[in-house]
Amino acid sequence: MASEKRRLLKQELEAYSSPFEVEDRFGERMIDLLTYPNCFDRSLLHAHFTASAWVVDKAFERALLIHHVKLNRWLQLGGHADGVEDLRLVAQKELEEESGLKKTKFYTREIFDIDIHIIPERKGVPEHDHYDVRFLFVGDTDEPIERNHESNDVAWKSFEAIPTLCNGNDSILRMINKCETIRTKM
Repeated sequence: MASEKRRLLKQELEAYSSPFEVEDRFGERMIDLLTYPNCFDRSLLHAHFTASAWVVDKAFERALLIHHVKLNRWLQLGGHADGVEDLRLVAQKELEEESGLKKTKFYTREIFDIDIHIIPERKGVPEHDHYDVRFLFVGDTDEPIERNHESNDVAWKSFEAIPTLCNGNDSILRMINKCETIRTKM
């Protein structure tokens, strides 16, 4: 029997709408993954859910990024659900663990973005997919950042600089585009 959190996530994914067609396909695949009892756990080797925090400043001009040690790339903050089915809780926990920030707030509690991406094989763990559900947070750029062992750096980066830093990562460009749409409506 599916838990309440799992049922709610399924409903949210079914209702999720994006101007980006690729997210429609991601949503269908995520709904299918929910049929696996261990889809929130790394024990499901081919794919599992992760959650991310896309953290922006109050002006919607900068995002907080982590330079990931293992992947050697600039990315949004986030990580594995490790069995936790409340992905908002996972995103917030990862944000706090990876940045030390405690004053961030959800911009909205709705799903902000969804993405499926391949994680390469590493240390005996086979290549697999991360089914990443992302939430939008607003942070205080004056709050001190405390990076942990998972990053080489954590820093606020301007939307203009991010495409180069992230080598044109489509999912990050998509989140910037969504933020620029929000900013124009502010």
